[in-house]
Amino acid sequence: MAGFLSMLKQSTLVHLCFAISFFTSGLIINTVQCILYVGLKPFNKHLYRTIGYYLCYSFYSQLVFLADWWSDTKLNVYASDEDMKYCGTEHVLLLMNHTYEIDWLLGWMFCEKVRVLGNCKAYAKKVIQYIPTIGWAWKFAEFVFLERSFEKDREIIGRQINEILDYPDPVWLLLNAEGTRFTEQKHEASVKFAQEKGMVPLKHHLIPRTKGFTASLPFLREKCPAVLDIQLGISKDSKVKPTIFNILNGKQIEAHLCVRRFPTETLPEREEDAAVWLQDLFREKDRMQDSFHRTGSFFTDSGVAERPKLQLHRRPTTLVNTAFWVVATLTPMLYYLVMLLFSGEILYFSIGAGILFAFYMLMVKAIGMSKISKASSYGAEKLKNGHSPTHESVEPTAAESSKDK
Repeated sequence: MAGFLSMLKQSTLVHLCFAISFFTSGLIINTVQCILYVGLKPFNKHLYRTIGYYLCYSFYSQLVFLADWWSDTKLNVYASDEDMKYCGTEHVLLLMNHTYEIDWLLGWMFCEKVRVLGNCKAYAKKVIQYIPTIGWAWKFAEFVFLERSFEKDREIIGRQINEILDYPDPVWLLLNAEGTRFTEQKHEASVKFAQEKGMVPLKHHLIPRTKGFTASLPFLREKCPAVLDIQLGISKDSKVKPTIFNILNGKQIEAHLCVRRFPTETLPEREEDAAVWLQDLFREKDRMQDSFHRTGSFFTDSGVAERPKLQLHRRPTTLVNTAFWVVATLTPMLYYLVMLLFSGEILYFSIGAGILFAFYMLMVKAIGMSKISKASSYGAEKLKNGHSPTHESVEPTAAESSKDK
């Protein structure tokens, strides 16, 4: 039985069925979002956003299903009772290391367990909003889309954060301060830059860019009670590498996630001091990651107070939601595809085959773009050219996310 399940999870045909269900449901959700954006938002913004939460949850949770149920990925969470008390009950700015191909998915797993998945948002490149399904969903969900021009982005950040913090339910806004995903090439450039500028090089992170953080902070103080730091670690000795391909093939991954809450009122008010605070935070995060890779614990050699280990159980809602969309989309889609393929007409057969090929290529493209080798070289180029991470345009933190997904 176990062998059959393993073979089923690694079947390309099963993967294709999931891709058909996911992308079709995404277009359906986009259509509903568009109708509500035009017909409801101008008259009742709070109701629009409440409904929008469930639409985004229904879309995102299909991917969380893959991690939680399909691959049975294990997420070990380390957090104090005090910090967990606030998780899911307040607006937060989320800081997270951008190290792995699936760090965004592991973050979504945690968000789903504290019931904020539908209101997860991030800074993203403006062009992403034009990408079907995920980009359109983010557009209607009011993500912070940036243009990499700091003067324009500062105004956009202020306006969009004010909009987001007016949501009736807690919002988690992600800022990957490293700006781009960690690769060896970009790390070498980051270390070289730090040495040239007399800064402390980081072993496991890129030098953080502080402009986005310091530009956001003044608008967060009134309605955003906390900054939540997430440190994610996966053992380098793990037999199963943390990739979307392995998740899709049902292979279990074990990850470790440390959560620390910093009240916004305790953060420095001056922009220069806030930038220093972020740099100090990343040096601390670097010690945590170094301790994790050497000892298996974030706390042994990092100097950070130990947090208890929590096991947050997977919720059945992601399973039920995915099952619903599989039935609702695959039943008519497969019926019509079979009719086309076995119609006996070359034209109809070609149409059916073309639709299947299009879904297959969408799946392959999505998996391929998640690979670290496909990560943007923007960060490395900036550092190589001597640009300070504290004096450049705001780097959209979901730029990599869009490529990663």
